[in-house]
Amino acid sequence: MAVSAKKSGAESTGAVVEPRVLADEAIARDARALSEQLKAMRERLFPPASMKSLRAFSSGEAAKLIGVSDGYLRQLSLAGEGPQPETGAGGRRFYSLADINALRRHLAEQALAKGNIAKARSYLPRRDAVRGEHLQVISVTNFKGGSGKTTSAVHLAQYLALTGHRVLAIDLDPQASLSALFGYQPELDLTGNDTLYGAIRYDDEQRPLADIIRSTYFPGLDLVPGNIELQEFEHVTPQALSRRQNGEDAGPLFFARIQAALQTVEADYDVVVIDCPPQLGYLTLSALCASTSVIVTVHPQMLDVASMNQFLFMTSDLLAVVREAGGTLNFDFLRYLVTRYEPNDGPQAQIVGFMRSLFGDRVLTAPMLKSTAVSDAGLTKQTLYEVGRENFTRTTYDRALEAMNAVNDEVKALIHTAWGR
Repeated sequence: MAVSAKKSGAESTGAVVEPRVLADEAIARDARALSEQLKAMRERLFPPASMKSLRAFSSGEAAKLIGVSDGYLRQLSLAGEGPQPETGAGGRRFYSLADINALRRHLAEQALAKGNIAKARSYLPRRDAVRGEHLQVISVTNFKGGSGKTTSAVHLAQYLALTGHRVLAIDLDPQASLSALFGYQPELDLTGNDTLYGAIRYDDEQRPLADIIRSTYFPGLDLVPGNIELQEFEHVTPQALSRRQNGEDAGPLFFARIQAALQTVEADYDVVVIDCPPQLGYLTLSALCASTSVIVTVHPQMLDVASMNQFLFMTSDLLAVVREAGGTLNFDFLRYLVTRYEPNDGPQAQIVGFMRSLFGDRVLTAPMLKSTAVSDAGLTKQTLYEVGRENFTRTTYDRALEAMNAVNDEVKALIHTAWGR
């Protein structure tokens, strides 16, 4: 007796049928495998202690950072004033950032001894709390992925440290890209309760922010790293609000918690740079309420501009609710930063012109250019300020660095204006 059977499409075509797997287990396996590879890559890039270090700067670079001529720096070295540079091949002189900061202090002291306060401040531009120069808290934000938010935040923080400011960088993004650029692998290097969440949580496990802050290989630049535990703030805040309604919680409201944490360390810093998460949740709102200034990154594509439009509407509505609940929202400046800009791209140029016609000087004059130098440096978890010029085509590197410095110098000028300088 003939028996007929209807075969499945996969069987009839000879296709290989993959066994069904539990989604959570498959994702966990991939995460573990990727984590191990990232760990191995980091150990290859930064042996033997798997820690990053900052390169030395040539005498020309050091002079430019301090604001003097290379010749004058050589005179100081020959006179034995200040730290002595390392000497390389051909007699080239190199300074560490710690050396550069020591030279700044030395020159500032000389200027003060002559009664030239303005000159001293140009060498050592730290804020003067006695003169009413308040801590600058700058949130770099947008909820559109790929807008260059983290790239902008890390380069701004490093530039301010390179120019003599005391800087605290805060990674508020659970994806922790900013932390990765500083050499941290969150699932390996953070053990729990060591992100900003530890300082703003609602329970008895809250820690002082000073205990969470970590030094970096950039003298003058400290870091509050991030990881997935930051997302917990989004989950527990509704519960805290519910308890508050029932009279069970008398602590600061969610939008005041970052501000309260920063107040405990403000004497130690001139500027705080916060890399916000790419979403408009409780974390971002709390960061905005703690901010004295905001930078919104924008990639000049129509979809990105449309997304930013929705972001602005939502931010406005939510901040209005926060203000009515007692939140303070007084920004020294709000600026839009054009990122990944290609000057020869006609549509991009049109969109930038469109934005300038709408927002005027609220669009930063200098855009952050799209450059292979930035992306190539990122392959080794480095920034333009960390890699040397010798690693790139000189014109490519110089063009990218000039554009990045122009952006950050413009922000620095806004900070100093806010301080009344």
